[in-house]
Amino acid sequence: MSEGRRLTIDGVEIHDGSACYVIAEIGNNHQGSLEQAKQLVDAAKECGVDAVKLQKRANRALYTREFFDQPYDNEFSFGRTYGEHREALELSPSDYGELQAHAREIGITFFATAFDFESADQLADLGVPAFKFASGDIRNTPLLRHVAAFGKPMILSTGGAELSDVDRAVEAILPLNDQLCILQCTAAYPADTDDLNLNVIGTLRERFPGLVIGLSDHQNGIAMALVAYMLGARVIEKHFTLNHAAKGTDHAFSLMPEGMRKLVRDLQRVPGALGDGVKRPLEIEEAPIRKMGKKLVASRELEEGHVLAAEDVAIKSPADGGLPPYELDGIVGRRLRRRLAPDENVELADLEPVEEQEPVAAHAAPRP
Repeated sequence: MSEGRRLTIDGVEIHDGSACYVIAEIGNNHQGSLEQAKQLVDAAKECGVDAVKLQKRANRALYTREFFDQPYDNEFSFGRTYGEHREALELSPSDYGELQAHAREIGITFFATAFDFESADQLADLGVPAFKFASGDIRNTPLLRHVAAFGKPMILSTGGAELSDVDRAVEAILPLNDQLCILQCTAAYPADTDDLNLNVIGTLRERFPGLVIGLSDHQNGIAMALVAYMLGARVIEKHFTLNHAAKGTDHAFSLMPEGMRKLVRDLQRVPGALGDGVKRPLEIEEAPIRKMGKKLVASRELEEGHVLAAEDVAIKSPADGGLPPYELDGIVGRRLRRRLAPDENVELADLEPVEEQEPVAAHAAPRP
């Protein structure tokens, strides 16, 4: 484990030897309802995740007037224009304060993605323990530097980026704040398995040996997150909902509580399943191997003094004594010291020792 690859979020240490840090991305799946947001936080806590995360936007400052006022007429719309839609999904600063207090009360870490300077400042005033950045801000070095100055842990998604974009972002942040985690991410909602490019995790680990690397996983299952852990990801972010059929673009590919519980459970099992790498028999294997294993036994009744031939010996279960089958070649041709009944174990003590062979005389080398 690299000594420098370490990050602490709200008292939880994350490093190569640690458990995986799991973030339930609520995003805007609360649909603008504080009570629904609380229900999501409660459910995430029950699933065993480490943190819940929302998305904070100051919409009028974030979007151009034209983009804010453009018609937004589709099945997922919460308003006539895109701006109205986004405003309908936004929780107020006081809502954030109440939700943070609720999270503290039940014992789960709460923070958010800051999409703009105003939102970042509001979250800083709230005292969130970490900041997340969406993939769309990997080139937004002014925002990254602004938040880096807060001195809180930062988590950066890298969807849609080249390695040079990641380098630029890291170079902007690290002089101000070394508490940084980089997430491999495919900015598609959902992302197809073939588009995840999980081997980038190894690329990022090699390029940034002092930084914790993770995965923002937009694929709609849990197996790829486990693969990411095996590749060295120690932070996993998964979208979270209470209803796949709810209105909104994220719900369909978000994990519901059952899926999130399974993800957390399986990630917690991985270190134990990996073991220490030493191949050895385990105590738990003794009974099955005894039942399935084989031993050497007499294939028929054999008299004392009999010289064993291969056909005199059978290979049978269970392996509850006697010689293992790999000894067969070594006992053929040896004489029995006692009588053996059919299926009786063949033991070394039942056999005369191997007689030493006469040494072969050395021949003189032929003269040239």
